[in-house]
Amino acid sequence: MKKMIIASTSTVHGSSYLEYLLPTLKTHFNGVKQLLFIPYARPSGISYDDYTTTAKNAFSTINIDVKGIHEFENAKEAIQDSEGIFTGGGNTFELVNQLYKNDVLSTLKQVLDNGTPYLGTSAGSNICGLNMKNTNDMPIVYPPSFTTLGCIPFNINAHYLDPIEGSTHMGETRETRIKEFHVFNEAAVLGLREGSWLEVVDEAVFLRGKLTARLFEQNKQPIELKSGGLIEF
Repeated sequence: MKKMIIASTSTVHGSSYLEYLLPTLKTHFNGVKQLLFIPYARPSGISYDDYTTTAKNAFSTINIDVKGIHEFENAKEAIQDSEGIFTGGGNTFELVNQLYKNDVLSTLKQVLDNGTPYLGTSAGSNICGLNMKNTNDMPIVYPPSFTTLGCIPFNINAHYLDPIEGSTHMGETRETRIKEFHVFNEAAVLGLREGSWLEVVDEAVFLRGKLTARLFEQNKQPIELKSGGLIEF
């Protein structure tokens, strides 16, 4: 039975890393003593070790230790043996590239489908959908495939932004980009605003947090989903 938290972001304005999620994570990872961290999406200029330390410091406040996947000799075995897994944010293209390069994508999907508790933030959430095509990141590397975990039956657009009323900016809005995606792709897309997350319990997906989320489906008008509800379409 899947047990996942899929968050739009790791940090909301005015708080520290994962601070807003920690009460939820304490329950989500109840009984987990050591968490496996996947830092492959690492933000620019940060080493895997430094990124892992950031995660380690946050989880220490709820008495959970963290060890990076790069610290193990065998990445597949590290995933298979893990009590819980956290994939952090950064660049989704590089994250997916490394998951394929280390041949662990299918292993990760298998353990998540079997119930290993998971946390994804930003890029780590983007990979939970059918594919990574709705990332906002620059394609700094070319992964072997855009296909990702498929743990939920739609795609994620993390850090979803609404148009700013009165703005003179003439570039594409996030909604425009998603509509362009739907010219060639059928997958539904959930615009997940910062501070919101999904709770996955087996095949059920619930929206959590204080904000609504915007659901886009091909050839349909987008709709706002209320927090607390089951996502169905």
